[in-house]
Amino acid sequence: MAVITLTKENFDQEVLAAGVPVLVDFWATWCGPCRMMGPVVDQVADELTDIKVGKINVDEQPELARQYGVQSIPTLMVFKNGAPAAQSLGAIPKAKLLSLIDEGR
Repeated sequence: MAVITLTKENFDQEVLAAGVPVLVDFWATWCGPCRMMGPVVDQVADELTDIKVGKINVDEQPELARQYGVQSIPTLMVFKNGAPAAQSLGAIPKAKLLSLIDEGR
């Protein structure tokens, strides 16, 4: 499934009202660890068909970052039933990302 660009305009519909778990990547273009995680997140989005994957650019969507207490990036959150169910800070290997998703399911 393609990665969705999340904004304050589509966040409620794409994440909070989603009928499946949603992996959300809070990132920024200037963040080195975020650039390392980008291809991993994209790969997971292509491989897993039972979740949604979205990215929030914290520079473009500071309200969403503030709302979910994001103070360092990359922050990866799994939302289930409209609420954060699992979270990880910093760059992580793909295996750990998959474990985070499983934890949030």
